[in-house]
Amino acid sequence: MAFILQAHSASSKSQTADLHVRHEEKLKELKETLANSGKDQLQQLVMVDAMQRLGVAYYFQEEIDAILEKQYTRSSAYNDNDDGNHQLLEASLRFRLLRQQGFPVTPDAEACNKIKNNEKLKSGLIAGDEDIKGLVELCEASHLSFQGEETLDEAGKLSRQLLTAWVPNNLKDHRATLLVAHTLEHPYHKSLTRFMAKNFFNNFQGQEKWVCSLRELANLEFNMVESIIRNEILQVSRWWKELGLTKELKFVRDQPIKWYTWPMASLVDPRLSDERIELTKAISLVYIIDDIFDVHGTLDELIHFTAAVARWDTDTNDELPNYMKTCFKALNEITNDISESVYEKHGWNPIETLRESWARLCKAFLVEAEWFRHGQLPNSEDYLKNGIISSGVPAVLTHAFFILGQDMTKETIDLFNNINLPSIVSSTATILRLWDDFGSAMDEEQNGYDGSYMQCYMEEHPGSLVEEAQAYVIRKISDEWKYLNQECFSCNPFSESFTQLALNVSRMVPMMYDYNAHHRLPSLEENMKSLLLDSFLSKGITHG
Repeated sequence: MAFILQAHSASSKSQTADLHVRHEEKLKELKETLANSGKDQLQQLVMVDAMQRLGVAYYFQEEIDAILEKQYTRSSAYNDNDDGNHQLLEASLRFRLLRQQGFPVTPDAEACNKIKNNEKLKSGLIAGDEDIKGLVELCEASHLSFQGEETLDEAGKLSRQLLTAWVPNNLKDHRATLLVAHTLEHPYHKSLTRFMAKNFFNNFQGQEKWVCSLRELANLEFNMVESIIRNEILQVSRWWKELGLTKELKFVRDQPIKWYTWPMASLVDPRLSDERIELTKAISLVYIIDDIFDVHGTLDELIHFTAAVARWDTDTNDELPNYMKTCFKALNEITNDISESVYEKHGWNPIETLRESWARLCKAFLVEAEWFRHGQLPNSEDYLKNGIISSGVPAVLTHAFFILGQDMTKETIDLFNNINLPSIVSSTATILRLWDDFGSAMDEEQNGYDGSYMQCYMEEHPGSLVEEAQAYVIRKISDEWKYLNQECFSCNPFSESFTQLALNVSRMVPMMYDYNAHHRLPSLEENMKSLLLDSFLSKGITHG
């Protein structure tokens, strides 16, 4: 594997100078186009959307902010003076772009009702490109709803129903059916730009000069990102091999590439290479400690290990077996290294907060171990409250907050020291915990002690069917997404990078727990192959 990556990297270096020149030319050209695009409101929105979907918007953030600020001055997110679908397209796209940028927009109830009561649409008379694009954008916009926005939810539901019914009767319209099918299966807000960008690129066409320039810039970006990812995989693989944990802890998962995919897909700014690698180290320890609690450790050993982490004393751990001493030594060294790095870069030493995040995680793991090894099934509320911590999300996002080092104030730091987690963290953790349990039956052939929210729910509701429990969990996940939307797209004390990280972790979750009958993650494997065009990655993702 290393040979392939190194060979690729060597061949890329010879072309670097030329690529940078072309890259700068296209950047300048597109910045000028954005600056002169004020006459066509819809084209402005389409350009911004395309840049975001292709993963290059960070180059144009200043220009995009100026465009959206002007768009915000328009009287309404939905233009209710005309029920034409050209207006539906523009209004829905504007609403989505403004909301995801944090502007305080609300869906216009009268306009949504007008769409809902459109007899032409209700009867299935969808004709032409504008009708389809308008419904697609309405469908996309509905995924950004907050709690209480029932009218937007209903309009989104109607658009999905109409689009689903339209596809079987219009298979000859290949491009349109592909657009609709992809939107229904992979709505933009619930998908990862890093994995969806190439699909959008393949279907992104137009005669305008800016379209050609943006396609060329995106292609250059794909090559650059591929090179960066390959280099980071090499660094992570080298670090993991040198750490040597699997030599003594032979029972734990050996999947450094899979663990790296979390920060790779969630921290997408190419400039955050060091941050992705550091976060991978913390994530790897969550998986390793989880395996100790779920698969290998006796209850007595787990109690001692939890106590050792809580007091964080490396000199008084004689009661621990050697494999736990090895794990705690690695945990201590990595936590110290991350803390020193944060202090050097950002002037704050987070060592106490990071240690406490590990202590909380181990306590939550121990609670679950005691429940299930004693055959005690908790009620669903208690299970989920503990499961939010045992998901590992609070520990990982705490590390991510300090590793990013943005908007670190006493107030934001105190939020991570508080027993009540920030909502942006708890909602992300809830989504992961519920999805994890949803697919836990196929979880990597592990035969350890574990439970699930669905199991607790069905115990509380005797006679309930599995399908009913599944539907309930799906509704809870949907509700949690609305809470997360509100937290991320309203004023919050965290940086844009951290907010996007929390959203991307939530987007990543279904892909990371979508196990098939062979205990593999086919969706994740295919997406990684599309990024790197190499089949060898599948082994690293699923089996280490």
